[in-house]
Amino acid sequence: MRKEERLAKEITEQLGGTGNIAELASCMTRLRVKPVDESKVNLNGIKDIDGVMGVVEAETLQIILGPGIVTKVADEVSRMTGKNVSSVDDDDDDEEIDTSLEGLAARTKAGLNEKNATPFKLFLRKIASIFIPLIPAIVASGLIAGINNVIIKSGGDPESTLVQMLDLIGWGLFGYLGVFVGINTAKEFGGSPALGGAAGILLINPGLANITLFGEALVPGRGGLIGVMLAAALVAFLEKRIRKVVPSAIDIIVTPTLALLITGFATFFVLQPVGGFLSDIITKGLLGVLDVGGILAGLVLAGTFLPLVVTGLHQGLTPVHMELINSIGDDPLLPILAMGGAGQVGAAFAIYFKTKNARLKKVIKGGLPVGMLGIGEPLIFGVTLPLGRPFLTACLGAAVGGAFQAFFKIATVAIGVSGIPLAFLVHANQIVLYLIGLLIAYAFGFLFTWMFGFKEEMAKNI
Repeated sequence: MRKEERLAKEITEQLGGTGNIAELASCMTRLRVKPVDESKVNLNGIKDIDGVMGVVEAETLQIILGPGIVTKVADEVSRMTGKNVSSVDDDDDDEEIDTSLEGLAARTKAGLNEKNATPFKLFLRKIASIFIPLIPAIVASGLIAGINNVIIKSGGDPESTLVQMLDLIGWGLFGYLGVFVGINTAKEFGGSPALGGAAGILLINPGLANITLFGEALVPGRGGLIGVMLAAALVAFLEKRIRKVVPSAIDIIVTPTLALLITGFATFFVLQPVGGFLSDIITKGLLGVLDVGGILAGLVLAGTFLPLVVTGLHQGLTPVHMELINSIGDDPLLPILAMGGAGQVGAAFAIYFKTKNARLKKVIKGGLPVGMLGIGEPLIFGVTLPLGRPFLTACLGAAVGGAFQAFFKIATVAIGVSGIPLAFLVHANQIVLYLIGLLIAYAFGFLFTWMFGFKEEMAKNI
């Protein structure tokens, strides 16, 4: 039996069977499952499965498997359950869904847990859900664009066919990212994806430059992804409200037409200016913090980033990174936050050389390569977070690296994964400095963990 088949089978069993899976999704490292009845889920059983690096309890149950393998396991679970990955199937499974009073109580409890989540966390989760499906394309495009940037800065001919092809492949997504964000936003708010994409086009269409309002020409791209999300959320809201009053016979014609028409005018007169205003506040605020705070700002931002990763809310920062690039041409925030994963790598190395626990060593060996390549969740959930104190010492190591990045004002020209690959995305003349900062975060994460972050007794329950 292949590894992904075994994992899918064992995870499904511990989740309470195929009929207890209401929703199924996956991201870069996590299998996200929403159970029908939470009382049937054996969390400890899931954590004990060989290959599971950790479990996060949120709106959905998030099972950490690692990059690559998670997609294969999701496909296997999908085949076993008949559920489409990243979609909700409302059909009841007559064999295994518990309709008893106890099952109803469990589902009610789950609903109350969601309602009690703080509005800020719910907001960030909503934003994260919009961008998570786009991560593979963003990572690939950003890396290609970064490599091409290095080629040009190293003396490559910008007019050569190869460089121009790489430029098109790398930057193409970012030119039309508003369309994809609009599609995902509409889906997230219960609207038609195509209408969300159309709403996104409203803000990036070059034809905007030909429209003059209140004596000023509109600016294509003004409002950025924030404006796109506002427009797409509005078109989804209008679509649902209009559909309630439009007769079914003419719904397919009237509902989308009115929703898009109203959204279009609202975008030109209101949403684009509001989106631009919010973008300015975010970018100027962050730049002000980095300018005034300097080393201290880098230390705090990098040192506190990992708790955000633990909750899975860090993807909600994607529009912030994009707004910085759109506004000032680069992103000084990403290299600072990237030090969070570097601190984890250093801590993991320290634990590996210090521990005698064979299973812990095996987990670290599996997580270190992807950790150095910018995917830190396997090390977080498989090593430092379960151990406790090493998670804190990893954050301290990250803080030192973040202070270094802030001091030298390291910035990226695109967004992508952190770790070593991010070196291709920083300005060519800053690559060496970025790598030095990465090594500093490794070193201090190692040092802090070796000195006072890990004792062998911590590994007894791993």
